[in-house]
Order: sequence, then structure tokens, then C-alpha cells
Amino acid sequence: MKIVQLAKPGADFAVSDRPLPEPGPGTVRVKIAACGICHSDFFVKEGHWPGLEYPRVPGHEIAGVIDAVGPNVTPWAVGDRVGIGWHGSHCGYCEPCRSGDFILCRNLKITGFHFDGGYQQYMIAFADGLARIPEQLTLAEAAPLLCAGVTTYNSLRHAGALPGDLVAVHGIGGLGHLAVQFARQFGYRVAAISRGKDKEELALRLGAHRYIDGASAKAADELTRMGGARVIVATAPNSAAISELVGGLGANGMLLTIAGSFDPLTISPAQLIGQRRSIQGWPSGAPKDSEETMNFCALTGIRPMIEQFPLDEASRAYQKMMANEVRFRAVLVTS
Repeated sequence: MKIVQLAKPGADFAVSDRPLPEPGPGTVRVKIAACGICHSDFFVKEGHWPGLEYPRVPGHEIAGVIDAVGPNVTPWAVGDRVGIGWHGSHCGYCEPCRSGDFILCRNLKITGFHFDGGYQQYMIAFADGLARIPEQLTLAEAAPLLCAGVTTYNSLRHAGALPGDLVAVHGIGGLGHLAVQFARQFGYRVAAISRGKDKEELALRLGAHRYIDGASAKAADELTRMGGARVIVATAPNSAAISELVGGLGANGMLLTIAGSFDPLTISPAQLIGQRRSIQGWPSGAPKDSEETMNFCALTGIRPMIEQFPLDEASRAYQKMMANEVRFRAVLVTS
């Protein structure tokens, strides 16, 4: 079978062959149809994650079909359409697991980080990391929902906004274009924030009620004039721009950060105290969350906007994704 792997941190993607693996206890073999390229793959590509071992096959937005089942696996069977996301497997005995919060497992196995992921034709996946894909979605459509989709859907549905509340989405990229669609379907009053008038038509088409051009207006002031946002979900990894949005939160408003950035936010306690504002981060979700995300998309017609690449062009696809030359998600397909 064909694989795309990294020999060491900072290495180029290398295409090679590997024998077909056999599933062991508690695992299945998945014939991969599609794997999304996530910006988080950068951590594997460059080695910026503790405890990584190489060589490693990256990829954690995986959609395919089970073609072999190992011992002690229920209820999965050969032929099931499944996805594997960031959550690859959990221990089941740490405190978060005992509370049912599996995505916060202290011994979480991250797909494509702690074991080989989806940049290959077949993979061995843990049964407790599988999510069932509804028939209404193609496997290429489903792949980005296993990370970008579940992250935006899961964070928004837990953010505390109610139908009719003002919810702002900062950024209309790989995460943001999904967040706008989810927010509209949740019944929120949606404001999309980006830079440039050229983004307005797309934002409105995705479901935003209002577009705010951050290049010509101060987004926080515009949100305040609209009554203040109950939630601002920050999907663009620009800490300086995110920090400027806090003033646009209304009473009890939450700044929800799901864009991975290592630069610090510059927000004072005084900005939070008076209106009881808060800041929260959110990881992706457990397999059940991924299933609920995909089922919601099947029900409402929400789909990621994708550009497909053959598996052996993984290097080119990754480079285009990291250079923001793909609108909006790059997906590797195996056939």
C-alpha cells in the first residue's frame, strides 16, 4: 500500500510502499478514501509537539470504510463507513475519562501524532476512536468535518448563545466558513468579520446576516452598535486581531478561541470584569461529537468547501494549504 510519511522533524513528505497491516485486539483496518489536511499537521511536519516518534504518517481528518476487524471489537463491521479525527483513543481510567469527557483524556492518543494517520491508503484505527459517517455525505465531504467541522460545531453549541443572540465569526477560512453555516442553522444573528469587501458576498451566501470589513471599520465598535455579541468565535490565528474584538462583547459575552496561535492575547482584566465577559478555548471533540456534527450537516445541508488532491501530491497540497492558497480545505483522496 502507498503511504506518505515524514522521516524526521522538518523532513519533506516522502511517498513509499508498506505492507498491508493487520488489525490487532480493539482495532480495525480502514481503507481510506479521503484525508483532510489540517493546519495542525504543521506540528508533526516540524516536530513541534512533545513526545513525537518518527517516521510518522500524519493526518487526522480521515474518512473511509472498514475492511478488516480485529478481535474484541464491537459494534463495528466490515463495510461500515467511518471517520477518525483528532481523538484517536482514550484511556478510560483518568479523571476526565471517568467523567465522560474523553477529548480531555490525560493519555489521549492523537491520530497522526501518536500513531500513523490518514496520509496513506490503509490504516489501523482504535475502535473507540471511530465515528459513523451518514450516507448523505460523501467521504471527501466528511473528512474535514472530523476536525474543522467538529471543532466549530461543538464549540458553538456549548458556548451558551440562544436563538436570536448575536454571534460573530472572526475569519472566513477553513474553520470560519463552517462556523458561519453552523451559527446560522443554530438560529443565531450572525455577523461575519474579515478583511476586504471581496469577502462580503461569500459571507452572506454562507448565511451571515451582516458582514463587517475589518479593513475599513473597527469590528468591536460595529458589534457594540449591534447590541454586543453574546459569542465571538475566533477562527483566524491572529492574536492581535482577536484581542481587539473583546470590546465588541455584550454583557456575559464570551470570546471563544479555536484558532491555534502561540502569540499571547493582550486583554486586560478590566475589559472582562465590568460586563462579566469571559474567554474560553475549545478542542475538537470525541467520536460521538463527530457523529453529531456529521448528522447535523446531513440534516441541514451544511458542507465544507474542499479542493481535492491525489495522495501522492500530499506535499503540494500541504504547501498550498499552509500558504492559504486553498479555499477552504485541502483533501487528499486515494483514488
